[in-house]
Amino acid sequence: MLKQPTFIDDLFIIEPKVFTDDRGFFYEFFNQNEFEQLTSHQIRFIQDNLAQSRKGVLRGLHFQKSPYAQAKLVSVLKGAVLDVVVDLRQESKTFGQHFSILLSAENKKQLFIPRGMAHGYLSLEDDTLFYYKIDNVYHPQSEAGIRFDDPDLNIDWQYDLSQIILSEKDRTLPYLRDTKEFYEK
Repeated sequence: MLKQPTFIDDLFIIEPKVFTDDRGFFYEFFNQNEFEQLTSHQIRFIQDNLAQSRKGVLRGLHFQKSPYAQAKLVSVLKGAVLDVVVDLRQESKTFGQHFSILLSAENKKQLFIPRGMAHGYLSLEDDTLFYYKIDNVYHPQSEAGIRFDDPDLNIDWQYDLSQIILSEKDRTLPYLRDTKEFYEK
């Protein structure tokens, strides 16, 4: 497993060691000890989630308010997504900045997202399977989000925005400037 830091503190790209031969491939998807040594984070993931989306579906940008904020380890098992993370930690030097990466079944990259981030992804292929581990329970009353097309964030989704498929909930999320009371302290 290799760790590649990003410009946002504690947001890491994880690349597993993949062993391939004429039968296919094998890799260790997650190893708690190796993850903790690599990232210097002691995380106890408590739940695994799987979402299936067709091409053009955008989910996000979501987060949970403290004390129910969640760290995530995300990856794609089938298909591809443009994954986007926004730093909502007020004390961070990268507050309000975003990071994006292509995650796919082909590249097998994972992204570790610490608590205090908004997260979303755009499915780039039909029948994309998005898999993620979380370290805290889902708490509906703590659920929050910001608009994917917030002009202050200026996210390049690399996709025709008129073709994006959104839930009604995601379509009506507030702008970042209107969510200050939600940020993790």
